[in-house]
Amino acid sequence: MSAAPRDVLKSWLSSRLPEAAADWLNDRAAAITAGDRKALYLAFGLAVRKTGKAELSLSAEELAAAEQARPGWNASSWSIDQAARVFLVLHYPSTDADDFRKTLDQMFATGEVHELVALYQALPLFPHPELFVERAAEGIRSNIRAVFLAVAHNNPFPAEQFSDDQWNQMVLKALFIGVALDPIVGLDRRANAELARILLDYAHERWAAKRPVSPELWRCVGPATNAEGIADLRKVLDSELATDREAALLALSASSLPAAQTALTEENQSAVTDPAVRATRWRQLAASVSN
Repeated sequence: MSAAPRDVLKSWLSSRLPEAAADWLNDRAAAITAGDRKALYLAFGLAVRKTGKAELSLSAEELAAAEQARPGWNASSWSIDQAARVFLVLHYPSTDADDFRKTLDQMFATGEVHELVALYQALPLFPHPELFVERAAEGIRSNIRAVFLAVAHNNPFPAEQFSDDQWNQMVLKALFIGVALDPIVGLDRRANAELARILLDYAHERWAAKRPVSPELWRCVGPATNAEGIADLRKVLDSELATDREAALLALSASSLPAAQTALTEENQSAVTDPAVRATRWRQLAASVSN
């Protein structure tokens, strides 16, 4: 039986914190377990003073433990204080769903940026996820980049809980503010025709203004596009930029339309049929674009 996220966090923190800090954290967790909301609020705010904010720097084994405890949980970018704060929240009683939601709503409403990042990153670990969908949607509307990334990157919550409209808004905003798409969990699985249409319109606007289009955009177009999208991908396949050509190849490979295969054949290109291989090449492409 896999460990609960709370136990995984305790293991990470116990091996990294000085004895005094660990004792304080466990004492506060005990008080919070009893339903002391004030103790949670105070300890959540004080955590960084007690633990510091160094990176967790998790090992491969620790990352695997997180995945086993909660599929999709990726804490590779978490800091010690974020882990401590989430550890404390997970001790608050959640049997009363409405009380749990109201307690966290207050924390979201009053938290400063680093506290908000900890809360948004932890959304997939909280019980009653359906109660936090609108809160997550609020996070992707935030003008604070770190808050947006806490929801959008390495977080399975949006892919599992967002409607298509919410999902599409998140992907479009990621492109608009210039952050990578590859760290968005479920990017290929949540591809949809409306998102493909939105992104084609966005690409046309960028082209008309003689501005570059991120090669990653085409990842969300290929699997769900129509004839118009295939025509655009043909243009991209003829680009002078190697990154654009690679993106068009991968996007056309993900399409089930015969016209996509025709486009590849006419350019003497072979489709990349294995989804895992495509995902790896998209990741490599994203890394090359960001460098």
